[in-house]
This record gives sequence, structure tokens and C-alpha cells, in this order.
Amino acid sequence: MKKIHVKDVGETVFPVLFAISFAHFLNDMMQSIVPSIYPMLKDKYGLTFGQIGLMTLVFQMTSSLLQPLVGLYSDKHPHPYSLSTGMMFTFTGIVLLSFAESFGTIVLAVAVIGMGSSIFHPESSRIAQMAGGQRRGLAQSIFQVGGNGGSAIGPLLAAIIILPLGQRSIVWFAIAALVAGSTLFPVGSWYKRQLHRIKAKAIVPNPAVQALSRRRVHMALLILCVLTFSKYFYMASMTSYFTFFLIDKFGVSIQTSQLCLFAFLASVAIGTLVGGSIGDRYGRKYVIWGSILGAAPFTLALPYVGFTATVVLAIIIGLVISSAFSAILVYATELKPDKIGMMAGLFFGLNFGLGGIGSAFFGWLADRTSVEFIFQVSTLLPLLGVVAGLLPDIERKRKG
Repeated sequence: MKKIHVKDVGETVFPVLFAISFAHFLNDMMQSIVPSIYPMLKDKYGLTFGQIGLMTLVFQMTSSLLQPLVGLYSDKHPHPYSLSTGMMFTFTGIVLLSFAESFGTIVLAVAVIGMGSSIFHPESSRIAQMAGGQRRGLAQSIFQVGGNGGSAIGPLLAAIIILPLGQRSIVWFAIAALVAGSTLFPVGSWYKRQLHRIKAKAIVPNPAVQALSRRRVHMALLILCVLTFSKYFYMASMTSYFTFFLIDKFGVSIQTSQLCLFAFLASVAIGTLVGGSIGDRYGRKYVIWGSILGAAPFTLALPYVGFTATVVLAIIIGLVISSAFSAILVYATELKPDKIGMMAGLFFGLNFGLGGIGSAFFGWLADRTSVEFIFQVSTLLPLLGVVAGLLPDIERKRKG
């Protein structure tokens, strides 16, 4: 990538956004391999659904609990080249996963991959906000859609490469970590040149936010956490168990179930991109509200329809429910403009961890009931979107 120059602090620097979105694509593609190969690992090592849930819990916790701490630290001590360092953790975890021969080693491998993610997300989200200028919703969407695109393509590549060739073929995905690390190095150089702008520029909070009491701000953040929790708790059931649901209920092959998961995750990527732009123009509160609560009618119907309708509903759910996250993250950083890294770490990290707890819970529940039953339970989660109506209005509608 060529050197990137900024003429105006407020302009949108698309080369940086595209570079970091591409790195996010590769990062999340590698991460999505983990749930994509659950059926293969379950058959090869005789794992229970509880062990599958435990794997996801470890994966999500290592990629989440560290993120708010990393974000808080980077708010005070930015490290421009930490993104490339995070990719080296991911590289190590991918290699370890490809040669793992026991459940314990598999858990260690996914933990190392998760650590790479915890280093990558907070600082990269801050860079996206900086490069976005006045179009922060769009910037977060471009950044996030790279990750969602990687999450969508991962299961497809797993079906094409890993399932036919076996566990050892996972090692080929380590090349993606090297490519991502190389891409992020010049982004780190650009970020380093811009740090003096951050230090020199005084942070001016939104007047509507300044009018809020500290308690009201904290309550709004709590509401955002509840909303993100409901989204990722539901997403955990889809990403970890949707393939099993399709196999058990409709008798489809593993490859077919992976293609259906790909369709769902691809719709998530599209919804993310659209949601950020709509939030910039019409207001993020309304995007958040309509996204999560608006998905409820479709999630409630999904467990009770035929195969074709199930796939169609999954695509609609992906489009609708995914449109909220960019708006949630930008809304949170507007509430705490001096803690962008911490907010990014919180909403990328802690709530992913809660999703991991959800995956472990649903795995435990599936062992005692059925996979179909956990989908009947998880469909209620988007109803929590009703609490978005309690968020304060902190922005005006934009027409441009």
C-alpha cells in the first residue's frame, strides 16, 4: 500500500478504511474457521455438544475479556504496530489448531486465536473512526463489513478445503495471517503520523451528551450492552448450531449446511454496510431500535417452517439484525468521546464474551434437550430490542 496523506482532518480516508477492512476480512475469516469445523472435530474426537460449547466459550472469552483492557490501555498509550503483532498470535493459533491431536490442544489453539482478535479490534476500530472523519457510521460499517465478509467466506472455504482435505489443511489459512500483518504495517505507519493530531485536538463532546447526567450516560451504555448482548447471544446460536439444526431437522449434508451458514453470514455483511450509512443519515437510535426488535418476527417463525423458508428467514434475519452494530458502537463513542478504544473493546469484546457464554449454555441445553429446542428458545432474544426506546436522543437527523 502506498503512503497515505491527509489534507483535512475531517475528510474520509478511504485507502486506510479499505486496508483495515481487508485485514478485518482476513482476521475474521480465520476466526470463523473454528465454528465451521465443529462437525468435523465432533466426529473425529467424539466431542459432546457441551465440549463444543466450552470451545466456543474459551474462544470468545479470550477474544473478548481482554479487549476492554486493551482498549483502555490504548486510549492512553497508543501502539500503532500492535495490529500486526495481533496477527502473529492468530498465525500461531492457526498452525497449532491444524496439528492439534487432543481436545486440550484444540482449546489452547482457539484461545491463542482469540488473543490475536483481542489485540486487533480495539485499536483498529479507533483507526477506522479516525479515518472516517465526519462519516463515522460509514467508516465503522466499512471496517465491520470486512469482518462480516470474512466470517461469511470462512465456512465456505472450510467446506471446500478443510472438510475434504482434513484438519491438517487448516495450516494453509496461516498465510492469511501473514498477509494481514503485512497490510496492517503501513496502516500503523499512517496512524503513527496522525497521533499528534489526536493529542493536539481538544475533544468537544456533543452538546446533547453534555446535557446528560453521568447516571443517564451510564444507563444508556447499559442499554446498549443489553441490546448487543441480545444480538450476539442470538448470533451465537446461529453461528455455532445452525448447521446442526439443519442437519438434524432436515437431514441435509454437512456441505449443504455450511452453504446455508454462508448465506446467513453473507446477509449479515450486507446488513452491516447498509446500517452504518442509514445511521449517519437518519439517526442511530432508530437503526438500533428497528434492527434488533425488527428481527423478532422472523426469528420467532424460523424454527417452525420448512427448509427453504428456514434459509430465506435466516437471510432476512441476518440483514436486519446486523444493521445495528455500527450504530451502537458510534453511539457509544459519542457518549464517551475520550474513551474510543475502551468503548470499542467493550462492545467488540465483552459482548462477544457474553455470546460465548450463550454458546456454552445452548450447547449444555442441546445435550439435555435437542438442537431444535435451543432455536425455539433463542428466537425470543430479539424481543429485548424494545429497550432501545429508552435511549436518549443525542443527534439530529442528517440529510447529507
